[in-house]
Amino acid sequence: MWRRGLVVAALAVALALVMLLHAQIPNTVGNLGSLSETFLPWFGVLVPLLLVAALARRSVSALLALVLPVAVWLNLFGGLVVDRTGTGGDLTVATHNVNADNPDPSGTARDVAAAGADLVALEELTATALPVYEKALAGTYRYHVVQGTVGLWSKYPLSGTEPVDIKLGWTRALRTSVGSPAGRVAVYVAHLPSVRVKVDAGFTASQRDESADALGEAIAREPLERVVLLGDLNGTMNDRALNGVTAQMRSTQGAAGDGFGFSWPASFPMARIDQIMVRGITPVRSWTLPRTPSDHLPLAATLKL
Repeated sequence: MWRRGLVVAALAVALALVMLLHAQIPNTVGNLGSLSETFLPWFGVLVPLLLVAALARRSVSALLALVLPVAVWLNLFGGLVVDRTGTGGDLTVATHNVNADNPDPSGTARDVAAAGADLVALEELTATALPVYEKALAGTYRYHVVQGTVGLWSKYPLSGTEPVDIKLGWTRALRTSVGSPAGRVAVYVAHLPSVRVKVDAGFTASQRDESADALGEAIAREPLERVVLLGDLNGTMNDRALNGVTAQMRSTQGAAGDGFGFSWPASFPMARIDQIMVRGITPVRSWTLPRTPSDHLPLAATLKL
């Protein structure tokens, strides 16, 4: 029983090392490090498979070795599988990549507004669909601003709105100030470039990475103490490429969510590439909203200012 299943045991140890040392996986070849970090929680799916193999081999060595990846996974993600939601809060926000090819923008707008958010950020707005979103949300949100393909709808006055240069050559990010009853808050809405997984090129994300650095620099210069970031960042909190943003902000899902809160693809969510992050603010609750015709799920969070 000790000599059987040594290959399974070796695979269990290798799995533990990959998860534990994911930050050391180089990005020099196909951005392999960022790719592994994007789907890092799913590495845990390999544990049951190895368990079956260990039981089939009746291997004590393999069973003991499986303790390592289980311990590492729980250390990384165990806190996400418990309910961390609270009550109360001053401000509810929502964000949704509505998809440029959305066949029902009016219905999508109504569905997101039904969450009761005080602020709603939308990404992938098109010139054709924008008037439809504006009309559908006008009854709920008195104020709104649009810069390029991103916009923010608000129940409270907005001021100081300006585009944020994320090194794309066109506008996919904005910054504005919200005069909420609990105080002024700087709100950023951003849609970072898409990433692709190609057989011949690996994880192509260089443009996303440059935009993430530019967004992080803009947020670092923000003079207001309380900051909210809403949008589709095309990256997870684990992805090192987003360090310029994630190092100075807190994920509402990580702090006050229930589960992983995966948002993409909507048909079978595998990663949380849409984000709500805060600085100088306490997350109270964070959750995903029901599916719309978009390929992303909308997200919402309640914050205490």
